[in-house]
Parts: sequence; C-alpha cells; structure tokens
Amino acid sequence: MKKWITIALQMGLLWLFAVLGGLVSDYLHLPISGSIIGIFILFTCLKLRILPLQWFEQGADWLLATLLLFFIPAAVGIIEHSELVSMAGIGLIGMVILSTFLVMSSTGLVAEFISRMRRGNTK
Repeated sequence: MKKWITIALQMGLLWLFAVLGGLVSDYLHLPISGSIIGIFILFTCLKLRILPLQWFEQGADWLLATLLLFFIPAAVGIIEHSELVSMAGIGLIGMVILSTFLVMSSTGLVAEFISRMRRGNTK
C-alpha cells in the first residue's frame, strides 16, 4: 500500500511541474506547450540537484510501464474515423513505419553514444 501512495504522490509532483509549465507558458505567451516547459523545468531542477531523483523515480517508472495504455484512446479515435484511414491508408501506414524506424534508430544511436561517453571511448 505504501508503494502505491508513493507512486501517486510522485505522479502528483510530475503533474505539478506540468501545471507550472502551463502557467509559465500562459504568463509569457509562449507558443510552446506548458507540459514541455514543465518537463524542462523538472530536468533543470534534477540536473542542478535542486530536487532529488528519488522524489520522481517510482512514479515515472510506473508511468513508463503503463505508457501503452495512453495510446488506446488514439487508436479508438482512428477506428471511429476509418474513412480518413481508407483515403490515405497506404501513406499513413508508410509514415507510421518510417517514423517508428527513425525514432528507434535515433534512440539507439543516442544510447550508444552515451554509453561510449561513460566508458571514455568517443570514437
């Protein structure tokens, strides 16, 4: 039970950063989503060691583990508008495959680069 309370509190902290980012975006009239600004503020606080990673770790891990569930509403929306899919189906499928490949490739390259940097081998 304590684990779930910790996860809920940590998710609440993550949500507060999204709200803070939204307030900053609205106040400064920025064309950037508040959640993006909030995640940047959180990253800065973690990097400068203003806030410890332990305050967010379990909540973030749980959100990442359940990330697939957040895409189900998008899939239902696509099914409801099947006429759009039928008109541009092949192109849409091609773009999904291409974007998936690009994301996976770039993630792999960045992870490999970071791994080499940590070992001291930058070749």
